[in-house]
Amino acid sequence: MFKILLFFLTLASASILGQTWVGKQTIINPLVTRAASCTPPSGKTIMELNNVRALIHTGGNLWQIPNQNTCMYEVPKNSGIVALFTSALWLGGTDINDNLKLAALRYRDGQDYWTGPLTPGAATIIPEECKKYDKHFVTVKDDVRAFASWYDAGLEDIENGTNLQNSLYPNYQIPLEIKNWPAHGDISLGQDYYLAPFFDRNNNGIYEWALGDYPWYDFTKSISCKVDRTVSLFGDQNFWWVMNDKGNIHTETNSEPIGMEIRSQAFAFTSNDQINNMTFYNYQLINRGTQTLYNTYFGIFVDAALGNPNNDYV
Repeated sequence: MFKILLFFLTLASASILGQTWVGKQTIINPLVTRAASCTPPSGKTIMELNNVRALIHTGGNLWQIPNQNTCMYEVPKNSGIVALFTSALWLGGTDINDNLKLAALRYRDGQDYWTGPLTPGAATIIPEECKKYDKHFVTVKDDVRAFASWYDAGLEDIENGTNLQNSLYPNYQIPLEIKNWPAHGDISLGQDYYLAPFFDRNNNGIYEWALGDYPWYDFTKSISCKVDRTVSLFGDQNFWWVMNDKGNIHTETNSEPIGMEIRSQAFAFTSNDQINNMTFYNYQLINRGTQTLYNTYFGIFVDAALGNPNNDYV
């Protein structure tokens, strides 16, 4: 299991173009094993909590408007000025027989990533699950904190005979993002029971929002990023989704799949400093296959969009 954290300090730009997009140029290798028949992901959501408007996809890349030579990483928001064209996670390594396993994207001319969790060991997924997870699960930290406070007030009312919950939170409605949080995988399909991070109030291992459980923001700062590999939710607004590289054949890299499950976060903070002009990304990588990956490299591809698209640097 690995974590990669990437952040971008956004800069002003006079252009909305990155490297020239030349259209779909897919080459399919019939020797590449077909793992499933998932359709390419199409989920997308705009993140615009702070001074950045960024288009977030579920299919492994960021910012580029699909099938166009334009993008949405606008800063300052509403200015029409963009700084970054596209980005994607690149993963690669070799198996024990020195065969290359690779998953990567540039401009979505092909597809190496699909949505949904893989079954451990077999590293498989069915198309229905790919479709089910082709979306972002969006939470706002203040909304989750308000739910936790509302529930705590109710517990105090029970203990002390008070009426804090109704007086402090009149007409409170529990947000749907708390009720619909994907805390658990489908064990009948062999998926990992624990999926999206959640706060387990009674420590019974089951996500029960009616009993005060919620998407886990570390309000009490109980973990240390330096020593603890536990992954909570980050930011003041968070987009959580899960990807894999086994949903279908790799038509971007034309390579053999790895069997990687990728639990992804895009998040932003509101502040009165430069962090207000940034977005952040976290990828938790889990090898669901039985093969050990050697000579392994993980990285982030970025095509910037500052001025002349012919002299951008990564």
